[in-house]
Amino acid sequence: MMKISARAVLMMLAIGAGGTMLTACTSDPDMDITKLAVETDPPEQLYTQALANLNAGKTAEAQRKFEAIDRQNPFSEPARKALVMSTFVKYRSGDTVGAIASGERYMALYPQTKDAPYVQYMIGLSYSKQIPVVTQDQRASAKTIEAMLKVVNDYPTSEYVDDAQTKIRFARDNLAGKEMQIGRYYEERKEYLAAISRFRNVVESFPNTNQVEEALARLCESYYALGLVDEAQTAAAVLGHNYPDSEWYKDSYALLKSKGLEPRENQGSWLSRAGKKLLLGES
Repeated sequence: MMKISARAVLMMLAIGAGGTMLTACTSDPDMDITKLAVETDPPEQLYTQALANLNAGKTAEAQRKFEAIDRQNPFSEPARKALVMSTFVKYRSGDTVGAIASGERYMALYPQTKDAPYVQYMIGLSYSKQIPVVTQDQRASAKTIEAMLKVVNDYPTSEYVDDAQTKIRFARDNLAGKEMQIGRYYEERKEYLAAISRFRNVVESFPNTNQVEEALARLCESYYALGLVDEAQTAAAVLGHNYPDSEWYKDSYALLKSKGLEPRENQGSWLSRAGKKLLLGES
């Protein structure tokens, strides 16, 4: 019996009755019979080809082959490795949504494998790439923190921990910056209680970020505007204890001095408790 090549079989499947090519093939510019034939190769061979394509800069071709391995040989070792590479290729190509999807699928299937720390790190990097300027919605910052904390907590000995912590600090600073933007908005409109709520959240939830100095100064201003002098003095005192050379402290000190007051800490205030955590460097 004459052997029929994979390409010949695909060609016969593509030919309709009467020898005409099926419209689905002719209407789809991406439907390439040669490409379809290649995908019938053994998974190990496809994986090697995909790596060669990647090294040659043929990213789309490599991605197609990695996906073919995963699709045709699910749960196999080549499929596992292909899913790692597919996550990487999507991230490098700027498809962060796709990278997150394939990365999360990998973590659901293979959380204890040697490549799991890397894949989890790639998920975090993909969210990090989506972080917008501080004036915009910061859901990507929160997702970055969540993903990178998994790297730090679940894989503490991995080589990705240091950069994961750097990305966490950046994302936390962005979240704090968003709170500051909203707080300033309320303060400018003399909605001081709403402003205080935002500034307090920065001090309590995002200590050790670049936003804390201004948050304490804004608390001093807002409390004083409400006539809560004791709290205003405490905010200034905490600011001075933690950031004595800060320009924000100079502004707060000048505000109080102009009213015949000076920074003075009330030990029973939430600000005093928060200040002690700042001195200890607690998060």
